[in-house]
Amino acid sequence: MDEAACVTVEFFGVPRWRAGTAELSVAARTVADLLAAVEAACPGLAGLSRDGAPAPHYLLSLDGKRFVTEPTERLSPGARLLLLSADAGG
Repeated sequence: MDEAACVTVEFFGVPRWRAGTAELSVAARTVADLLAAVEAACPGLAGLSRDGAPAPHYLLSLDGKRFVTEPTERLSPGARLLLLSADAGG
């Protein structure tokens, strides 16, 4: 079994406030793994995922280039994901 990739999540707006930190590094192979790890590390973000995908009131951006929603999407080692509220302003 291969080792999970170490990825970093940056929190913005309400997610930052709820997480209590600006960023967090976790071991995760997929989006679902990542969200589960973040929920475990940051109890204030309980309900972050729904069936392994981001809950509707959250957005998850991969390397600031595109939004990801598919729970089984593979994450590369060193990836940076941005977590923000879906209702965040410009």
